[in-house]
Amino acid sequence: MAITKLGGLGLPILLSWVAGGAFAAGAAWLVGKIALGLRADYLAIATLGISEIIIAVLKNEDWLTRGVKNVTGLPRPVPYEIDLQQSPWFRQEVAEFAHRQLNSLSGAAREDRLAGLVTEYSGLFVKLCYAGLFALVLLVILTLCVLALNSPWGRMIRAIRDNEVAAEAMGKDVKGRHLQIFVLGSAVVGIAGAMLVTLDGQFTPGTYQPLRFTFLIWVMVVVGGSGNNLGAVIGGFFIWFLWVEAEPAGTWLISVLTAGMEETSPLRLHLIDNAQHMRVFVMGLVLLLVMRFTPGGILPERVKTK
Repeated sequence: MAITKLGGLGLPILLSWVAGGAFAAGAAWLVGKIALGLRADYLAIATLGISEIIIAVLKNEDWLTRGVKNVTGLPRPVPYEIDLQQSPWFRQEVAEFAHRQLNSLSGAAREDRLAGLVTEYSGLFVKLCYAGLFALVLLVILTLCVLALNSPWGRMIRAIRDNEVAAEAMGKDVKGRHLQIFVLGSAVVGIAGAMLVTLDGQFTPGTYQPLRFTFLIWVMVVVGGSGNNLGAVIGGFFIWFLWVEAEPAGTWLISVLTAGMEETSPLRLHLIDNAQHMRVFVMGLVLLLVMRFTPGGILPERVKTK
């Protein structure tokens, strides 16, 4: 029922990635038509406000997205672990791959060890399948971005970014190009969102926080290198790694620093409970260091002089 509510037609789930990009682009076109005539500061306020409205609709309109009850049971674009574990071909591949570990065993001990390896490798195989699909999408988008950057259209976009007044004086449709960039960027984010939903196997509108993700993506671009496509990709991997590891690293650091305190010390318990906020602290610290010492990011934009 959950999938039917979203209009599922029994089509391959990979098509949802394309649909996600198309719907996001359509929403961006509508929002852009309304908001892109505003100045930079008012534009930021308007787009953030509209994003909160969209999230509120997704959370409360049960007929559309089941609201806070979420949409579960979405199919995945890769095999399920349980199906792999029950597949003879996968068991055979694992047995051949781990023959050195299994040769010294026999009987029930060998079967138990093989069952454990099949369970372990099934999870690894699924992760590798996801990684391959995501890497393929990333490679396609990155290639298109590089081709666009080096095209006449890309040079026009850079000219508008550097000096809108001069570009408009030369007859360029500045507002129209802004709308194009807004729509294209939203399409990429829509594809990423659809990929995330298929990775989780569920759609949970209540967990999306526009301000948090907007801030994270902004930091990724600034740290990686604004104006450098490869730098943005590197910044994305680097910042997400820090975001994921900051909390456990913060918990470990606080545990070390408070090792001399009593186990029931209110100060120690308070610091450990608030270790999750190390994420925000680390992001702010990294951003300050990059803006102070390498304003261009890890890979600064390359400006051609010829």
